[in-house]
Amino acid sequence: MNLSQKWLLDYVDVSEVEPHEFAEAMTMSGSKVEGYCREGADITGVVVGEILSVVKHPNADSLVICQVNIGEAEPVQIVTGATNVFAGAYVPVATNGSHLPGDKVIKKGKLRGEVSNGMLCSLSELGLTVHDFPYAIEDGIFILGDDCEKTPGMDIHEAIGLDDLCTEFEITSNRPDCLSVTGLAREAAVTFQKELHLPEPKVEKETGDIREHLSIEVQNPELCPRYIGRMVKNVKIGPSPRWMRERLRACGVRPINNIVDITNYVMLEYGQPMHAFDFKYVKGGKIIVRTAREDETSFMTLDGVTRTLSPEMLTICDAEGPTAVAGVMGGEFSSIMEDTDTILFESACFNGPSVRLTAKKLGMRTEASGRYEKGLDPATCLPAVQRACQLVELLGAGEVVGGMIDVDNSPKEKIVLPLEADWINRFLGINLPAEEMKTLLSRLGFGIEGDQVVVPSYRADVRCKADVAEEIARIYGYNNIPTTSLRGSCEGKLTPRQKMERRVNNIMLAQGYSEIMTYSFISPKYYDKIGLP
Repeated sequence: MNLSQKWLLDYVDVSEVEPHEFAEAMTMSGSKVEGYCREGADITGVVVGEILSVVKHPNADSLVICQVNIGEAEPVQIVTGATNVFAGAYVPVATNGSHLPGDKVIKKGKLRGEVSNGMLCSLSELGLTVHDFPYAIEDGIFILGDDCEKTPGMDIHEAIGLDDLCTEFEITSNRPDCLSVTGLAREAAVTFQKELHLPEPKVEKETGDIREHLSIEVQNPELCPRYIGRMVKNVKIGPSPRWMRERLRACGVRPINNIVDITNYVMLEYGQPMHAFDFKYVKGGKIIVRTAREDETSFMTLDGVTRTLSPEMLTICDAEGPTAVAGVMGGEFSSIMEDTDTILFESACFNGPSVRLTAKKLGMRTEASGRYEKGLDPATCLPAVQRACQLVELLGAGEVVGGMIDVDNSPKEKIVLPLEADWINRFLGINLPAEEMKTLLSRLGFGIEGDQVVVPSYRADVRCKADVAEEIARIYGYNNIPTTSLRGSCEGKLTPRQKMERRVNNIMLAQGYSEIMTYSFISPKYYDKIGLP
C-alpha cells in the first residue's frame, strides 16, 4: 500500500513528524514501512519559465530561439526544436547544471551557433505522462495550465504539485483495514497521539428515486453478504482535478477520467473496491448477483480477453446475463465511455475465498480481488458509496439520483471480549492500569463497555483476549516492555494419548514395520488411486 502524505494530512496532522521518524514509529506500532521517497527527488534545478519571445533560428529551419523569464534580472536564451511553444506560455525550464530523471544532466551549450542556457521540458522528461496532465501534448513541451502555479523562477515541484511524500507499507493479510488511507490514518493517530478526523460523507442534493430505474437481487447471500447500488444521471465525463490526480499518482494509480478516478479514489481512501456501470448496458434495469450457469462459459472482461466461467464463480448479471465477475473485473460493456450519461455505482462485499479462487482460475489478480480475498468489512460499503456520490457532486460530474438499494445480509452480531487487566499484565509482563488500557483501545476504535471490549467490524483479526493484549502491547510499545527472567514452574510428562501412541509405535516397530512421515497437503486424486474415499 502506497500512502500519500498530503492525503493523510486530511485525517491526522503529522506534518511536523520527520519522514524517518514516521516510518520507524509506524513500523514499531505494527504497520511496517518498506520505504519512502519524495516525488520528483531526481529532479533538481528545474523552474517555471515565462516565454517572452520566439524567433526562428537563423541557421536551422527546425529550431527556434526563445527568450525566457526565469525570475532572474535578465531573461535566458534557450534553443528548442519544439513546435508548440509561443510567447506568453509558462513552461518547465531545466537550467544550466540541472538534473532530470534517468541521471540526465543539462548543461549550457550551443545549437547551430546559438547559445542555449538550458532546456524546455516535456512531460516525459519530468517523469510524467498525459494521464497526470490530460491537457498537455505528449510529444511537445509541457505548457503549464491554469491548475499550475505560474510564477517565473518557482521550483517546478511546487508549481505542478510534484512534491508529495510517498510511503510504502507492507500490510499483512490479517489487516485489510490498513489497505486504505483512513485505516493508516487511524493507526497514525494512535501512534503519534494525534486527533483523528474522519468526517461522514454526505450528499447534499438528490433528484428522483433509484427504485424507479433499478432493482437488485442477490441469489447467493453467502457469497455476497452486502450489495449497495446508487445512480448518477447527466454524467459529464472529463479529467479529474489536479489534487485528485496527484493523490492517485502518489498511491501508484494512473488517472483516467473523473468517474473511474472516483472509484479508484474511494478504493484507496476506504479500502472498499467499487465499480461504475454504464447504465445503458444494464439490460432490463436489473442487477442479479448469482453464480454462473452451465451455459455461461464464455465471457469477455474489460481487458478484452475472453474468459471461461464455471458454475462456482459469482457473477454480476443483468436481465440477459453476466456483466461482471464479482470482485475481480467488469465485463466488456461495463466500462465508462465518453458518451456515458447514467452510471450505477456498485459498492459490495464478496466472500474472500470465493473471489480468490475465481481470480486464480481466471488467471487474473486485480486491485479489487487482492482486497476482497483478505476479507472486507460489509459495514464499509455504505460510507464508500456515499463518498463516491459526494465526490460526484464536488467535481460537478453529474446529478445524484435519490435513494439507494441496499441488500444487506451481513452478520450484525457484535464481537465482545473480556478486558482482564490483571491477565493482560501477566501475559505481557507489564504493569498498566486498566483505565490506560481502555484509553489505548478506545483510540484504536474499540468500544468499551465496563470490563468488556467491543471489537469494531473492520477488525476481523481480533477474536480472543490474547488479540486484545496484542493491541495493547503494540501501542504501548514493545520496546517499553521490560526484559524479565522466566518465572513459575512446570512438570514435563507425556499425556495419556501420547503414552498410547508411543506404545503403539513401539509394538509396530517390533513387528518389523517402518514408520514414514507424509506431507500434510496432498491431492485428493492420490486417494482415488489407492481406492480410499
